[in-house]
Amino acid sequence: MKKIILCAIAIMAFGFANAQKTRFGVKGGLNIATIGGEDRANALIGFQLGGFAEVKVWKKLYIQPELLFSAQGGKFDGYNTQRDYTVNLNYINVPVLAKYYITKQFTVEAGPQLGFLVSSDDRFREKTVDAGFNLGAGYNFTDNFSVGIRYTIGLTSAYDYDDDYYSNFGYYDNRYTNNVLALTAAYKF
Repeated sequence: MKKIILCAIAIMAFGFANAQKTRFGVKGGLNIATIGGEDRANALIGFQLGGFAEVKVWKKLYIQPELLFSAQGGKFDGYNTQRDYTVNLNYINVPVLAKYYITKQFTVEAGPQLGFLVSSDDRFREKTVDAGFNLGAGYNFTDNFSVGIRYTIGLTSAYDYDDDYYSNFGYYDNRYTNNVLALTAAYKF
């Protein structure tokens, strides 16, 4: 939690240092989340909510750090006689995106993300830190209101498995990554 607070303070301090070229905003939206791997999960609907800063770097290029609460996970089919089950993972995600204005209305963005697990249903041993890469696009209806679509590709496994134990039961797959398609609306101040 201390890391999250320090990241938020750093983002705000950087923004205030460049106040004439920085705008702040809030955003929220729908997550369509899955956990990828050998036994891919079915989509789980969640949400995200948080804030961001848009810092002008050069002409049409901006850096956009964000701080988001994100409900993620997936729905799995049960093995043999087991019931289907849902994995709920809640993260505080900190993406840092390069954002380019193709026109005044259309934007594209890409960049890395770190996620910090804040809660889960404790079915498995989830890792507390998650890494991903974001690709997205947006449309600005006005100078203040915009919508966006973003896909987060998981780069690290969401689980911390003991190789010997889980591989004996056929559950081990170190490629269980968080993948999220997000549809959002944002308001800049």
